[in-house]
Amino acid sequence: MAETLFQKVWNAHAVRTLPSGQTQLFVGLHLIHEVTTPQAFDMLRQHGWGVAFPDRTFGTVDHIVPTDTQRRPFVDLMAEEMTTALERNCREFGIHLAGPAEAGGAGGPGSPGSDDQGIVHVIGPELGLTQPGMTIACGDSHTSTHGALGALAFGIGTSQVRDVLASQCLSLDPLKVRRIDIDGRLAPGVYAKDVILTIIRRLGVQGGVGFAYEYGGSAVDHMSIEERMTLCNMSIEGGARAGYVNPDDTTFAFLRGRRFAPQGDAFGRAVAWWRSIASDADAPYDDRVRLDAASIEPTVTWGINPGQSVGIGEPLPSAPGDEAVDEALAFMGFAAGSRMEGTPIDVAFIGSCTNGRLSDLEEAARIVRGRRVAPGVKALVVPGSRRVSREAEARGLDEVFRRAGFEWRGAGCSMCLGMNTDRLEGRQVCASSSNRNFKGRQGSPTGRTLLMSPAMVAAAAIAGHVVDVRTLLDEVPA
Repeated sequence: MAETLFQKVWNAHAVRTLPSGQTQLFVGLHLIHEVTTPQAFDMLRQHGWGVAFPDRTFGTVDHIVPTDTQRRPFVDLMAEEMTTALERNCREFGIHLAGPAEAGGAGGPGSPGSDDQGIVHVIGPELGLTQPGMTIACGDSHTSTHGALGALAFGIGTSQVRDVLASQCLSLDPLKVRRIDIDGRLAPGVYAKDVILTIIRRLGVQGGVGFAYEYGGSAVDHMSIEERMTLCNMSIEGGARAGYVNPDDTTFAFLRGRRFAPQGDAFGRAVAWWRSIASDADAPYDDRVRLDAASIEPTVTWGINPGQSVGIGEPLPSAPGDEAVDEALAFMGFAAGSRMEGTPIDVAFIGSCTNGRLSDLEEAARIVRGRRVAPGVKALVVPGSRRVSREAEARGLDEVFRRAGFEWRGAGCSMCLGMNTDRLEGRQVCASSSNRNFKGRQGSPTGRTLLMSPAMVAAAAIAGHVVDVRTLLDEVPA
């Protein structure tokens, strides 16, 4: 019988069906960070438990780590305490840890060292830890990112982090599968971020509840792995439990030679298996949705959840009596029927697990090269990992941004969630390449977040207000 990748991977990792109807699923890779693990490790000690598979566990610091300087000890006491706790826990239980820059990469046996530090959903793929056919868990909502390489990846809570550490298993409800085809070619100035914002807008922030999203179609086939990561990253914002793309030649080329990927003849054998776990051509789906890539334009959120967005050429909704719309417009200070283009910004943030990879920085640098950040705008570029930072610097991108007036920071989650010192103040408006525009998400309870692609953030930083990036691309040499 024909099956989807979801069914094949789920069944391969199913240990048993529990009395509750949930499946006990073996987890192939457990990624951990400094924020959701301290309590989990404390619970292990309280029960006298160990870590079942330390070699299948990999840690990094990213959420609370400062990005202006990573010299230890951190000025932020909580950041220092959480980082120290993770270092101690990884040493005690023999877990690999990519520590912060000044920490020497403290960790268990074979620790790859500080040069690998970065956002957990950036370093997993770039190190080759993330591979097709895996089940992956992490105490972070956006673990679905790893589905871009054909894995089933789930964000989990702290008590589930404890369970995976202790048993390498996770109890999950079975999911339905929705196939989302994006066919055709994206226009210049339209990116994966615009695609996923359009999908969430169309299907709703609860539309994916109970589903895994499988992304495909000719537009996805032509996307790089980094673009696919952006799609899968925000699946959770549409309510889906996971999102993935079937592995293909693009996937295999991306993984070849990466540190934790199979090497030599083993890589060829792995590719043969990876091909076999892709969804069968005649696999049945619980639902199918199709989008025309050519119809998508640069997209910006106007409200307080990622489903509240418009194309740059569209007016904001006018829906009198719709409480969700009324609340969002009132909070943001926008008028129904107005347009996002021309909205002044105070802060521009390029980074996050959604859009902090090398290709994101390259595209943003195209826009800012030879230009200057508008007066009064604070602009930050935060690479998603130290490797991204090194590669960007080798290409001179850091100097492009600095000359334009951006701050070039160390690797971390930074202003995506405001858990560190990078935060909005008061009613500031931030053009952000991150994934959530909830009230208070970026550190200020009254701050306002406009989600968009890195290129659109770069364009807004230069203009001082939201602008259609395509008007600037027309002036950029091909």
